Amino acid sequence: MSALADTNRRNILQTLKKGRISSGNLAEKLGMTPQALSYHLNKLKKSDLIYESKYKNFIYYELNLTVLDEVVLWLDRLKGDAENEN
Repeated sequence: MSALADTNRRNILQTLKKGRISSGNLAEKLGMTPQALSYHLNKLKKSDLIYESKYKNFIYYELNLTVLDEVVLWLDRLKGDAENEN
C-alpha cells in the first residue's frame, strides 16, 4: 500500500497502463529526472507492481497485472466485509 500512497508512483502506473515503455521515455513523459524516476521505479519493483526487462541498452517497464488483480480483489473483499457489518 505504501507504494501506491505516492502521487508520482500512481502517475507512473497510469502511464504504464498504456503499455511497456523505456525508462528514458517514461521520465520524459512524466517530467521527472532519471534519478527521481529510478527511486520510484525501485519502490514499485520491490512491491512487485511492475516488471523490468532489458533489451540492448534500454530498460523497459510494464505493469504486473497479477499483483494488481490481487490487490483489487483484496480491497473488494475488505469493502464487502465493512458493508456487511452495518
